[in-house]
Amino acid sequence: MEPLLPRVSKPVQYVGGELNSTAKDWDDTSVRWCLMYPDAYEVGLPNQGVMILYEILNEQPDVLAERTYSVWPDLEALMREHGIPQFTVDNHRPVGAFDVLGVSFATELGYTNLLSALDLAGIPLHAADRTDEHPVVLAGGHAAFNPEPIADFLDAAVLGDGEEAVLEVTEAIRKWKAEGEPGGRDELLLRLAESGGVYVPKFYDVSYGADGAIESVVPNDERVPYRVFKRTTMELDDWPYPKKPLVPLAESVHERMSVEIFRGCTRGCRFCQAGMITRPVRERSIEGIGEMVQRGLEATGFEEVGLLSLSSADHSEIADITKGLADRYEGTGTGLSLPSTRVDAFNIDLANELSRNGRRSGLTFAPEGGSERIRRVINKMVSEKDLIRTVSAAFANGWRQVKLYFMCGLPTETDEDVLQIAEMAKEVIRAGRAASGRKDIRCTISIGGFVPKPHTPFQWASQCDPDTVDERLRKLRQAVNSDRGLGRNIGMRYHDGKPSLVEGLLSRGDRRLGRVIERVWREGGRFDGWNEHFSYQRWVDCAQAELVPLGVDLDWFTTRERHEGEVLPWDHLDSGLDKEWLWADWQDALEAREQDDCRWTPCFDCGVCPTMGTDIEVGPSGRKLLPISPVGQGSPVTNQAFSQG
Repeated sequence: MEPLLPRVSKPVQYVGGELNSTAKDWDDTSVRWCLMYPDAYEVGLPNQGVMILYEILNEQPDVLAERTYSVWPDLEALMREHGIPQFTVDNHRPVGAFDVLGVSFATELGYTNLLSALDLAGIPLHAADRTDEHPVVLAGGHAAFNPEPIADFLDAAVLGDGEEAVLEVTEAIRKWKAEGEPGGRDELLLRLAESGGVYVPKFYDVSYGADGAIESVVPNDERVPYRVFKRTTMELDDWPYPKKPLVPLAESVHERMSVEIFRGCTRGCRFCQAGMITRPVRERSIEGIGEMVQRGLEATGFEEVGLLSLSSADHSEIADITKGLADRYEGTGTGLSLPSTRVDAFNIDLANELSRNGRRSGLTFAPEGGSERIRRVINKMVSEKDLIRTVSAAFANGWRQVKLYFMCGLPTETDEDVLQIAEMAKEVIRAGRAASGRKDIRCTISIGGFVPKPHTPFQWASQCDPDTVDERLRKLRQAVNSDRGLGRNIGMRYHDGKPSLVEGLLSRGDRRLGRVIERVWREGGRFDGWNEHFSYQRWVDCAQAELVPLGVDLDWFTTRERHEGEVLPWDHLDSGLDKEWLWADWQDALEAREQDDCRWTPCFDCGVCPTMGTDIEVGPSGRKLLPISPVGQGSPVTNQAFSQG
């Protein structure tokens, strides 16, 4: 391997040995995991999910976990030429030697990268062709809530949180191996499936009707349940991971130490799969967050802390958290950051605490829709008046730029809804100039194509075709530039509609798409999430060739609206959400009726809490972070434990 590295781009991404990586003796362990994020190292290494599982598994005395990422096409060609298999970055072991290959899918556009890794590893692409000698290929991540398009290539999938699930899977493998591997691979998979918490596609038969829709999905073994449930880790303070975050050797997409401050969201944005499938809300305590930040900074040397969640400013104690952390690390150069913030959860005090010790960067908000009407459709309850009031206060307090996120192609959307984005951006510039008395105010609008996702009220919606999306974006650019005095201060970034349509095909597809994915891969499909590697025409041609003989096509899976009684490919996979409630919310969307956030209002019966035996967990606790004195060469913190407030 080593002689090949000078011949590839960014060879450092393949060498391993990162700060806080783990090297364990192969022969001292009984269960061995290879964890994969199916994208480039620079995207995969900062992924919190993989990092958490890597640490949890390696804490077990007789368990080993190593990591692998997708290799760029230049190295793939050399590996094939020289017979080098897919390898781990930790100890450069062949992926095919492990007991489990656990793959975390944040997006469906990583599916072709999975096939590359399997093929390079010498693992048969099709689960049906694997023997006892091959790893169990196990999927997780948000895309695993509908793994049907890659069912042919998976042995199993876990829905939801992985902390407890990976330990249970490990225990099942440990016991099966200790017993002498009775019944071989099938018996192991049956043991995993009968728990109800691991989905094994081979034990479910799918039949189709004359109209092309699914007729039924039924188990083919009496030990297997009809429905598979998602996993929910309730007490996040019991799982303060990662304790020692990995520090990348090569440049990565996030150069910071991240702490997940809560999990789940009940805002009810109808487009947001992450918010729907991660319910209920579970907050980390203020002390737990403080301890994770202290430990992570000591272990990494990072100078920025990202406070992560789907809507971080909604933590019930966010003001005390940010003030407490800003106090602790004042004078150390340690900055705090939040992901994009909801307009109605933002205030200047919060922004000042976040920027107190670090640089004052731009502010980011996500109205998602340009008009009031379309925001009611998607249940994004933010008024333009609120947005203007918020940005005016920010500009008056010294900020100079704001970024606004939107989507195009939303259900019931018209040209006018999209053109309202331009008017909103111009109003932001006007308000900023008035509030600050300056002309150098900037507003960037960033627009992505809407993709209907499983387990959301929009799972029945038709997806907007790429030509319509692109035409609306062209008109939007014209509208932005129609007033040069304002337009020159407005930046516009957008993705064309074609990758979104392919993502839509894969997100709501069924098992018939496996042949499309495989054909795309065999014809050179790799890194479909990267513009320079993505080929829309390749996906269109392969879908035409493989689906039309089956009586369906690309439009059938994407631009067609589903009806209420249709069996959806993921109906047997239980996210906890009641399908009747989702349908009712879809009808409310069509009528532009909003739904309240159940975190602060009475339950509206989405089904999650009773189905999962869970409940919303929020503060406030009334506790505070106590200050500590920064001491020590090269460290912004002391080693003393945090006191309880």
